[in-house]
Amino acid sequence: MKYNPNEIEAKWQKYWAENQTFAAQNNSDKPKHYVLDMFPYPSGAGLHVGHPLGYIASDVYSRYKRHQGFNVLHPMGYDSFGLPAEQYAIQTGQRPEDTTSVNIDGGVDKEGNQIAGYRKQLDKIGFSFDWSREVRTSNPDYYKHTQWIFIQLFNSWYNKNSDKAEDISTLIDLFEKEGNATVNAVCDDNIVSFSASEWNAFSSEEQQKILLQYRLTYLAETEVNWCPGLGTVLANDEIVNGVSERGGFPVIRKKMTQWSMRISAYAERLLQGLDTIDWTESIKESQRNWIGKSVGAMVSFNVIASEAKQSIDVFTTRPDTIFGVTFMTLAPEHELVAQITTPEQKQAVEEYIEKTAKRSERERMADVKTISGVFTGAYAEHPFTKEPIPVWIGDYVLAGYGTGAVMAVPCGDERDYAFTNFFKGQNGMPAIKNIFNKDISEAAYGEKGGFELIDSDFLNGLGYKEGTKKVIEALEKIGQGKGKTNYRLRDAVFSRQRYWGEPFPVYYVNGLPQMIDAQHLPIILPEVEKYLPTEDGLPPLGNASVWAWDSVNNKVVETNLVDKTTIFPLELNTMPGWAGSSWYWMRYMDAHNETEFASQDALKYWESVDLYIGGSEHATGHLLYSRFWNKFLKDKGFAPTEEPFKKLINQGMILGESAFVFIVLLRSKTTLSNSFLSSNDSNNNIENLLEAATAPKSLVITEEIYNDIQVNNSNAYVDEWIKNNTSQLKNIQLYYSAESIIKTSVDVSLLIGTSNIIDKEKLRNWMPQYNNIPFLNEDEDYIVRREIEKMSKSKYNVVTPDLICAEYGADTLRLYEMFLGPLEQAKPWNTAGISGVFGFLKKLCRLYFDDNGLVVTDNEPTKDNLKSLHKTIKKVAEDIESFSFNTSVSQFMICVNELSTQNCHERAILEPLAILISPYAPHIAEELWSLLGHSNSIATVAFPKFEAAHLVESSKEYPVSFNGKMRFTIELPLDLTKEQIEEIIMKDERTLRQLDGRTPNKVIIVPGKIINLVG
Repeated sequence: MKYNPNEIEAKWQKYWAENQTFAAQNNSDKPKHYVLDMFPYPSGAGLHVGHPLGYIASDVYSRYKRHQGFNVLHPMGYDSFGLPAEQYAIQTGQRPEDTTSVNIDGGVDKEGNQIAGYRKQLDKIGFSFDWSREVRTSNPDYYKHTQWIFIQLFNSWYNKNSDKAEDISTLIDLFEKEGNATVNAVCDDNIVSFSASEWNAFSSEEQQKILLQYRLTYLAETEVNWCPGLGTVLANDEIVNGVSERGGFPVIRKKMTQWSMRISAYAERLLQGLDTIDWTESIKESQRNWIGKSVGAMVSFNVIASEAKQSIDVFTTRPDTIFGVTFMTLAPEHELVAQITTPEQKQAVEEYIEKTAKRSERERMADVKTISGVFTGAYAEHPFTKEPIPVWIGDYVLAGYGTGAVMAVPCGDERDYAFTNFFKGQNGMPAIKNIFNKDISEAAYGEKGGFELIDSDFLNGLGYKEGTKKVIEALEKIGQGKGKTNYRLRDAVFSRQRYWGEPFPVYYVNGLPQMIDAQHLPIILPEVEKYLPTEDGLPPLGNASVWAWDSVNNKVVETNLVDKTTIFPLELNTMPGWAGSSWYWMRYMDAHNETEFASQDALKYWESVDLYIGGSEHATGHLLYSRFWNKFLKDKGFAPTEEPFKKLINQGMILGESAFVFIVLLRSKTTLSNSFLSSNDSNNNIENLLEAATAPKSLVITEEIYNDIQVNNSNAYVDEWIKNNTSQLKNIQLYYSAESIIKTSVDVSLLIGTSNIIDKEKLRNWMPQYNNIPFLNEDEDYIVRREIEKMSKSKYNVVTPDLICAEYGADTLRLYEMFLGPLEQAKPWNTAGISGVFGFLKKLCRLYFDDNGLVVTDNEPTKDNLKSLHKTIKKVAEDIESFSFNTSVSQFMICVNELSTQNCHERAILEPLAILISPYAPHIAEELWSLLGHSNSIATVAFPKFEAAHLVESSKEYPVSFNGKMRFTIELPLDLTKEQIEEIIMKDERTLRQLDGRTPNKVIIVPGKIINLVG
């Protein structure tokens, strides 16, 4: 009988599927435990060995909790809407729903690519997912509920008095009875005040426009990241270095009418909630910084010579420095820029705005070195001194942060200080004014303490706290400011100019949005011929021939039937990728409910996620939006808890070991003349001769030679090769330089076995550019350069779990990934190390069976057997609870080695050992459990109980030393007295031989530790 992982694993995976072994019950007497993974986006590239790391960890924990008697919900699904599938559809002409389906289920796409399929890959690794609850965000039976949640947000407002979201009808009641003067709501800025009588006199359209200023999801003109190359708006986290993460297209800032989510209403609750959850401090700090709470004042500066009596509103955390203001800076996108810029400065301002529109907000925030700006020609009035203050624009100020304007105090802010000095002496840039009793000749003084204000009128002699309080009182008195708490968190843009996303349940009457009644959901994504924007710039849904709403028959009809009387245009934008992922954990609780996203009974039972495992890259995206939606649904009585995820663990990245070769490009110095060609060859060979003379030649060189060329710009070995391998045209000279060397990554599958030696013929056949490529030393092995970096298809360093499972088995893969290192840390993948884990599993099996069959006995275990087992029970339980999975695997290896040395085959030891290892290596554990005579699955068998008594030592092996040098050991009971120990030692034959008739001067005995005879 041999360990055959492929046969064993296929058998038990089939058993689990047929018996629904891991299906969770919504009503159970067992305590519940909900373990969740961040669900994957199913790309055609499939899984590499880095992807399952978090899944294996959550699976170990889920299986452990089942052994502890919990009813465990451990589901899996797919975040299947998104830009990558749409871009692939544009490139290949395939329907996104088709490619998404193939990526999940496997098969061959229309391009002829063989796709492994996420589901099959996941199943091969033996995860204990409850697949009966699978969700796909792109399925209409899922996104109908996403659409329903959007409607709830639209029909809600945030009441600051109750500090929660309420139905919009309660706001309408207030307007009808009191107007809006006393309404304390989170809403748009610059709300116009009206009375109850005025509200009741407004037309329906006027009332709808006002309500849009209060709704939790609303239409507004917003500054967005517009990517012309992709034809869509991008979120900040979809932009890298000013270009789209997908495709590398330029991104510009542009104003567009978009749907937005009023997440800012929840800023304080999102901040306070972080104190109640068990997340890593780094993730919490990321969210705190993103929310960005600031306490200060709002100050109004009136624009001088403004016919419309315009003012610039500024939020500042340092109102005490108001007398140090020497200029103001507006964001280039600020709405006042066009209105206040003077004719003389108009061209310069417009050119600057056009230039900065090409930089993303993140790029502008991160770039603290570049200083740029333009004077508008306009001036504002200081609230107290009435002095004119020049108004500039600069891209270090962002329209979406604060008010999009800053009062510049160069003496107290490093960036203002640098800005002033950069533009020193130019029109519109006054000298720095110092208001601190500190030296600012070299740098600004930015501290909030240790100073007294000077040259600050009524604030002279005060510090930060006293000055802040006094200036706010003075601003309120003259009506030009007030104290305020501000948040950096901005409302989230919720529109995307894409096809592959959730359709909005919205149609338009006279340009105003109307919600489709929930009973008519889902509004299903229509078929389109092209996934690109229309010729006139509309989103891809503008290509749909059936995309209009019949408000009488309540159905989607042909677009050409729009009459704006009963048939109206539908929203052309779709929801962003984070829409479906902002509530999916609740759908898992009741995945087949057709009438609601989850029943109250299911929500009440499961409450929230007990353990969530996923990547830290989602800190200010998915994790923030999810908390927002959960809090909103709690306000509306749907979600049972304030926070969705009790404990969060971010798994580290498994890094790939890339392989690099060095190639030198050789070029010709000579251009052949027509006369030379005519005299040396026939016309039909002229093309070949020209190619030989002008085309670059490639030569693979070693890293050592690469380094030599970098230093000396030449190498004797390469020079010799060129001399011996010149073209048949004798007057052609080949040359190279340090700049013509390429360090390029090659597929790790081209290496021979687990070595660093490349298979030269495989390389030559790998890609066209390597066809017939020569190596400098053809007769020697070529050793590649190895580097540890992110595992990625583009770096050719991907190792697929399928290959590991096929060769070594899923249990080996699971154990090895857990053994690599602490879960939260990044660690390199090295396939060479996996054979040791495979050997461990074979050694484990030999405790249970040999070539002739089962070798397990019913004999009583020895004291050492029990000690090895209970050490392992204690260690494994502690490690799983603390998510230290790597040290558990080490303990398994120690235990199996000890039991093998002890020749242990006792059932009383091996049955609990199989249960212990089951969360990590479930297939072999099931097989061993079955071989031991059990007909039930091991999956829910009770976890072995640790008994401390088996670790209590009754004896001690003492080292016996003479004059400090150990000569022999002796095992003695631990309960002996010093006198008893001395008597035994002095009578021992080995002691007598050492003493050789002498009497020791001193006998030093420490019970349980040492025995030393001196003299």
